[in-house]
This record gives sequence, structure tokens and C-alpha cells, in this order.
Amino acid sequence: MTLTSKHQALRIVLAQLATSVAAALALVFLGTTEAWSGLAGGLIATAGNAFFMIRVFIPYRAQEPARLLGAFYGAEFQKLILIAVMFAGVVLWLQPMSPAALFGVFLLVQLVPAAVAATSS
Repeated sequence: MTLTSKHQALRIVLAQLATSVAAALALVFLGTTEAWSGLAGGLIATAGNAFFMIRVFIPYRAQEPARLLGAFYGAEFQKLILIAVMFAGVVLWLQPMSPAALFGVFLLVQLVPAAVAATSS
């Protein structure tokens, strides 16, 4: 398994952003509540992964591989907290809300890194 480059990590985050917007536009046909909820779910996933990318890949130095593992664990833990806070904010402030659209697009956007990795191999 190879370390994902900064360029590929950026491609993944941009693909997640595009998927979030596309899914929200597709949900407009079901209603504005679903579209806004889907957009919020997609942006939560994208923001969490962008945060992870910034925390891990920006300061990475090949001379310090032991610190990389710690950075991965720390960034993943922080990302999970950030996602939980963003979900709580959306649940509290986005009314009316469609939970199916919110979590559905969140999960869809979480699948994007695998699709991007498969196409770049």
C-alpha cells in the first residue's frame, strides 16, 4: 500500500465536493428540504475529509515516518469529532430536515475516495 500523494488527496476532496453538489441538485426533484439536507450531508463528509487531508498531508515529511502514523490517528480522531459536531449543528439548525437525504448523501460521498482510487490505478 502506498502513501496517497497530496495531489491525489486534493482530487478526492474535489470529487467529494462535486458529488455533494450533484447529489443535492438531483434531490431538488424530491423537494428543497431533501436537497438542502443532502447538500449538508455531503458537505459534512467533504469537510471532514478535507480537514484530515490538511492535517496529514500538508505537514508530511518523509524523514519522519513514525510521526506519520501518529498524525493519521490524531487527524482521524479529530475528524470524527468535527463530523459529530457538524451533524449536531445540522440537526439543531436545519429545519425542516430529511434524515434520509442527510445520511444518504453523507454515505454516498464517503464512497468517492474508493472510486477515485480505482480510476487512478
